[in-house]
Order: sequence, then structure tokens, then C-alpha cells
Amino acid sequence: MEKFDVVVIGSGPGGYICAIRAAQLGFNVAIVEKYNSLGGTCLNVGCIPSKALLDSSEHYFNATHSFEQHGIKISGLKPDVKQMIARKRQVVKENSDGVMYLMKKNKIKVFHGHGSFVSDTLLKVSGEKETYELNAKYFVIATGSKPANLQGVEIDKKQIITSTEALELETIPKHLIVIGGGAIGLELGSVFARIGSKVSVVEYMDRIIPLMDSSLSKELQRLLKKNLGFEFYLQHKVVSATKKSKDVILTIQNKNGENIELKGDYVLVSVGRKPYTENLALDKAGVQIDEKGRVVVNEKLQTSQPHIYAIGDVVRGPMLAHKAEEEGVFVAEILAGQKPHINYNLIPSVVYTWPEVASVGFTEEQLKEKNLPYKSGQFPFKASGRAKASMDTDGFIKVLAHKDTDEILGVHMIAPRAADLIAEATLAMEYKATAEDIGRICHPHPTFSEAFKEACLDAFEKRPLNF
Repeated sequence: MEKFDVVVIGSGPGGYICAIRAAQLGFNVAIVEKYNSLGGTCLNVGCIPSKALLDSSEHYFNATHSFEQHGIKISGLKPDVKQMIARKRQVVKENSDGVMYLMKKNKIKVFHGHGSFVSDTLLKVSGEKETYELNAKYFVIATGSKPANLQGVEIDKKQIITSTEALELETIPKHLIVIGGGAIGLELGSVFARIGSKVSVVEYMDRIIPLMDSSLSKELQRLLKKNLGFEFYLQHKVVSATKKSKDVILTIQNKNGENIELKGDYVLVSVGRKPYTENLALDKAGVQIDEKGRVVVNEKLQTSQPHIYAIGDVVRGPMLAHKAEEEGVFVAEILAGQKPHINYNLIPSVVYTWPEVASVGFTEEQLKEKNLPYKSGQFPFKASGRAKASMDTDGFIKVLAHKDTDEILGVHMIAPRAADLIAEATLAMEYKATAEDIGRICHPHPTFSEAFKEACLDAFEKRPLNF
């Protein structure tokens, strides 16, 4: 038996960041990972590999669709999917190796194997060759999530697949049917649409990215249809998926109860993710879970056992890597007696299509529901000099501010590099900036970031300078 101050179960963004921060604060730390490589879903089969493929496919799409307008002529261009996958694997390996380096740098002991509780102070780690017993003063559950299943659809991991298998496809689907209009499905659909696949999206709700501001949903649907040829079946329920010869027949039902059949060579099931809490023997530790399989925690992220904490996808809130990271730091600092802070309303969300979609704070629908008085300002990228220069004129930035105090309450954008632009909005809102504050800050010209300033000026006094 080995003894530690802190044992973190799971090496994803939440887990490894928590371990590093705890080590920085002087704790003797161990981390447990059931797979051979560190980094969890995000690094191995999520955020990082999907962005690698998105970037590769974006280069190809631009080369075939816009390079000639830039004065660059190329002939005989074709996608090499196997090389795209090989590059993706290399990116993943480099990042995973980087996490292992950080473990060594911070003197964190790594145990590979499946962790399960023996008691509230003892964890058994079953490795390929050895079994370890780890005793700790504190445990942090950071085991992440896995793709959710859908009734009536049996995932065979060959033609009916999840995002994990989609990231390894070395052939271009003729017709990829995506079940789910959230970030994962739209991002992976974009990858394959850019390199030649027909993509159809089936969504049960009445709009895609349903948790974001409705203005973003409408604009993204329009642009995916216009730029990549996406087909959308909104307000459709999946009835069944049947393999027939080399195809999959997906039967869906519209809001009038009528059945429609879609035929594709691949069906991607991307209906969200569920927390991975099975086989951890949480009952032996006295840790409670809710009806959705999430670990129940208080405001300090303590479970029903005060010395056992949980973070990331296994607890309430959005399943986002950066949310897990913040919670990892939060727990480590709580253990050290500090007073950290997380504002869950200011955790930005991003969809890495092109244009990218990003949001932070309240949506317009939420403000109406709360009866909060607000004003809105907007700036289109068709009026941006920088966007015209780079041929990225699709999209807009919308700023929602309190009608009386002018404090920024929400920022929603569909824009080139929105994933980076949203950080300024998050910073502004963390310090309770007003729309006027941002409108009076000098932004460099020409940049995409000027659009945020212009949208704020529009929200403040309806006086944008360039539109």
C-alpha cells in the first residue's frame, strides 16, 4: 500500500490540472489513469484530435474554394485522409507526452489501471500486470464522460459510430448522417463535408446548438447549408437504424408523426455524453450519485464524503474541458485552505465550425425569462475591414447589456476566430465592464476584435463607428 495526500482519478484536463496545482501547493500527489496515454477524452478522442482534423479539412476546403481568388492557382488537388489521420495521431501523441512530462516535472506519481474504491480512504488500481492499493487523505474523482447511447440505434463502431470512431475514419463517407445538432456532430460533420461527404443532420429539437442564443443557431444553420451543403431535419425523432448491404437505413419521424428513411454509408451518433461513474465502486466509498449518474457535490465540490471531491464531466454543469480545469484548480486550492472562486455563468462555450461560434453569459431567451431589462447591440463582419481582407465576412457579434446599468450580461458571436475573441468578453464580464467601457477601449486596426468594440458601441448608444 502506498500513501498520498491527494489521489486524482482520471488524467483528463480536470484531473491532470488538479494534480499539478495540488503538487504546486505542496501536496504529495498521485494520478490514476486506466488508459496507457494521459490526457483523457479531450486530448485523445475529443477536443485535440477533432481540432487537428478541423484544421486539416479547412486547409483543403480553402485551397479548393478560395485560393484562386487570392491569386493562388492549384490543380489536381485531392484529400489524403490517411495522412490527415496520421497527423492527428501525432498531434495527440505530442500532447499526451507533454502531460506525462508535466507529471514528472511536478513529481506526481502516475498509476495506469482501473481505479475502484475499496473504502472511502482506499483505492484499488487494477493494471495490466500489477494491482496497487492507494491510501489518501483526499480523493478527487475526475473520470470524465463517454458518448451517450440512443434508444433504437445499436452502435457497431463500424458504420454506426460515435465520435471516437469518426476520428479514426480513413475513408471519406459518401453520405454521413449525423444524429444530434450539437457541437460534436456539427464539427465532425464539417470535417467530412469539407472533403467531399454529403452530410445530413437529424435533431430532435427545433434548432441546432439549442443551448446557445437562438440567433447563433439560425445563422450557423444558414451558413452550414450555404457553404457546406448540410441538410437539416429538425424536430425529427430517430425511430431505428438498420444495416442493409453497405448502407445504414435511418428511420426518422417528423413532428406530424410521418416516417422518413435516410440512407447513408455511416451514421454518427452524437446525442451528448454521459458521466463515467460506473465500475468505480462509489457505493463502497459512500459517494452518492444522482438519477443521471452524476456525482452529487456541494458548492465546494465535495461529495457526500467530505474528503472526496469530484470535478468535470462527472458533476453538474456543462461538459467542457476548461470548466473541468477551473474546477481542478478550485479543489486543489480548497484543500490548501485558500478561497478560490468560479463564476459558472462566465464559462464560455465554443463550437469549432467555420465560422466559429462562441457564447458567454446570458442568452437573450434567458434574459426574457428572468424579466431582466436589457438592450442589444450587434455588428456584422461584412462591415469589418479585416474580415473583408481575409474573405471571412460571414457572421456577427451580439452584445446584451443591462438597460439601466449598461453592464454586459451576455456576448454571442458567430465569427472568424470566435473561440479566441470570446476571451475578451469573458474578461470584461468577470470585471463587470459596461458596454461603454469596451466601446472606449482602443482596439488595434484592422482586427476581428474591433467587431466586439463596435457591437458594444451599438448596445451603448446605437452609435457604431463603422456600420
